Amino acid sequence: MPINSQTPTMPDVLGDESITIVDPRDGSAVGTLPCAVREQVSLAVALSRSVQPEWAATSPAERGSALRRAAAALRDGARELADLNTRETGKPPEDALGGVEAAISTLEQYAELGPVHRGLSLRGAVTATDYTVAEPRGVAVLLTPWNDPVAVAAGLIGAALVTGNTVIHKPSERCPHVGELLGRLLQPAFPDGVLVTLTGGAAVGQQLTTETDVDVVAHVGSSDTGARIARAAVLTDAHVIRENGGNDPLIVDADVDPVWAAGQAALGAFANAGQICTSVERIYVCRPIAEPFLAALAAEARSRNASGSFPPLVDRRMRDVVEGQVGEALEQGAVCLEGGAVPDGPGAHYPATVLSECTGTMTVMTEETFGPVAPVTVVDSFDDALRLAAAGPYGLAASVLTGSIAHAQQAVAGLPVGTVKVNAVFGGAPGGSAQPRGISGAGFGYGPELLDEFSLVKVVHISAPPQEG
Repeated sequence: MPINSQTPTMPDVLGDESITIVDPRDGSAVGTLPCAVREQVSLAVALSRSVQPEWAATSPAERGSALRRAAAALRDGARELADLNTRETGKPPEDALGGVEAAISTLEQYAELGPVHRGLSLRGAVTATDYTVAEPRGVAVLLTPWNDPVAVAAGLIGAALVTGNTVIHKPSERCPHVGELLGRLLQPAFPDGVLVTLTGGAAVGQQLTTETDVDVVAHVGSSDTGARIARAAVLTDAHVIRENGGNDPLIVDADVDPVWAAGQAALGAFANAGQICTSVERIYVCRPIAEPFLAALAAEARSRNASGSFPPLVDRRMRDVVEGQVGEALEQGAVCLEGGAVPDGPGAHYPATVLSECTGTMTVMTEETFGPVAPVTVVDSFDDALRLAAAGPYGLAASVLTGSIAHAQQAVAGLPVGTVKVNAVFGGAPGGSAQPRGISGAGFGYGPELLDEFSLVKVVHISAPPQEG
């Protein structure tokens, strides 16, 4: 159902629009869910607005306790949610369960961070007191993706709720069953109307982002959609948090072990079939090690394709996009060292693919592919690699493999991205948060800073009254 059944003031599902999902592994049916209609969306916003003042008036400690109850409910339903995620998106079972475990940890983290989200004391007159307090923005709309649907949603939900906002969550139409189950698990931890889940496609998301009674919109997804949301917010005055597409480069320096570098490149390009926001999307390798690097990278792809366990893409529509970009690159002179062809059989499978002799005019090098494709350009120097890696409108993340501290520092300074990873394509300390650049988004999407994104700062000045006599 598109709206949580635990919210008694919401109407039954209306209309006949629906979303049908098939398992991308084998094409079998997962199920069909109805979409929310216009009246339901408007009622959800009105309900969220009506209960927000009371939720904001609860203490941060109480809100943190509610998040801990939500985390416990998620733990009880972890296996069911992970299994459904695998069926709906093709995410490998261990990765799907890992996403739920990350969601639990995130809710618990925000349960602790919320009560200690503090203001600042300000220096003023000796007889005065100046300080800041954080207040909730109000009604938060959260539009979350399909590629890590539980962990991403839990982070945004946890940060928004613990700071006193009410939440309307619309999960991706590519995983509506996961979103609906997540809502059913989490909602009982909170008062009615504090957390509402709506099922629907682009029309539901568009209406939510144009509602004038919404105060903040958080979106994780494509850059095109994020840009439309940002434009809509100009008219509604909603605060927008966006983590959008990336075209993340990997630089492979001449002084690293080419086999180790190929392993890192394969991990970055092929994990979850390349369907990670910070996947390696384009590779620049220095010429002295290019030949052994390419041979090792092709072997990595070949091993994955022969394993029989390489995950599919989320659906055939996504596969068509990936196939189109690879085909275009081959027509323009790229050489396929492994993969590059749609396999026979059911589902939405696409092989791990390595392309060499790629140029800067190819779409696989200029746009986000979001599939298991590793396009490689050989360069003459680290400076050339850095120049090419820094080009383009995206600014999500970048990786550098080098044994030179000078080159590492040069990359940190010269790459216009939110995250620079040196000698590891994935990883990082807990609670890390970055600000994407360019068309990759705006605002902090994770970590303690996300609490600030969902808050407004009020400055308070208290002076002593004048003394009589």
